[in-house]
Amino acid sequence: MTTPSTTSLAVARVARERRAPGLARVTTGRLGISGCTAAGILLLIALAAIFAPIVAPYDPDFPDLLASLSGPSPAHLLGADALGRDILSRLIWGSRITLAGPGLVILIATVAGTLLALLAAWRGGRTDTAISWFLDVLFSVPGIVFGLIAVAIWGPSLATVVGGLAIAYVPYVARVVRGAALRERNMPYVSAAWLQGHSGTSISFTQVLPNVQPIVVAQAVSSLGFAVIDLAALSFLGLGVQPPTADLGLMVKSGFDSVLRGQPIEAIAAGSLIVVIVCCVTIIGDRLTSSARSIR
Repeated sequence: MTTPSTTSLAVARVARERRAPGLARVTTGRLGISGCTAAGILLLIALAAIFAPIVAPYDPDFPDLLASLSGPSPAHLLGADALGRDILSRLIWGSRITLAGPGLVILIATVAGTLLALLAAWRGGRTDTAISWFLDVLFSVPGIVFGLIAVAIWGPSLATVVGGLAIAYVPYVARVVRGAALRERNMPYVSAAWLQGHSGTSISFTQVLPNVQPIVVAQAVSSLGFAVIDLAALSFLGLGVQPPTADLGLMVKSGFDSVLRGQPIEAIAAGSLIVVIVCCVTIIGDRLTSSARSIR
């Protein structure tokens, strides 16, 4: 005769087997050709940004009025802007903020959203209703509006818009993770862990979270592309990164004036790099999302 204790141990053993593949099943060999290509391009951009002091041929803020609005040449491969600053160097340095700023936004939003999702899924009832209502309210407001509100209160800066956008992106992660956590909440291995005396916090972080981790990562990467666009838009409006700091959004803005003077390279180069980054992140996010769904 099978006793309750042996049944619980058997279910727990199944749970361990279920959790074993974890994130590795999503990230290893499941990106496909398009995903690997996008990851390779994004890695090259990230490496160039990280090693900007070595890779960039010039100081991004050093003006050379003699080279003002000059076209591509051996001295300046992509030409110079209105102040004579090397466009290629500013692209390399600007990639740092374009990657790091949205990355910080998504990191904060993912941590906060995952915690709210786990709390809502485990407690249920009024707690779930209240959290879901709160997420719906946040979701109804565009991310850029939160950035504008933050700037109106604390003034324009990178930290301000990062904080505002992080709040806006919490529901993007929390709503997806909550749905996945609710499915896991009703799985037998959760009941087995509960019968063995584990607390709700322990079960949520050691049992449920590992199984929803692929979905968390996929949703975070998918949201990163939108964060890149929002942060670049706020910088373009002059509300995020402030001059003379090299930033792709600022370069598009300053490049608009150069277009009227017959030098469109700055705006085109900065805008194209933003598009490349967003496309790469979107492709990787789509592949990770497909992989996460296939193993559920």
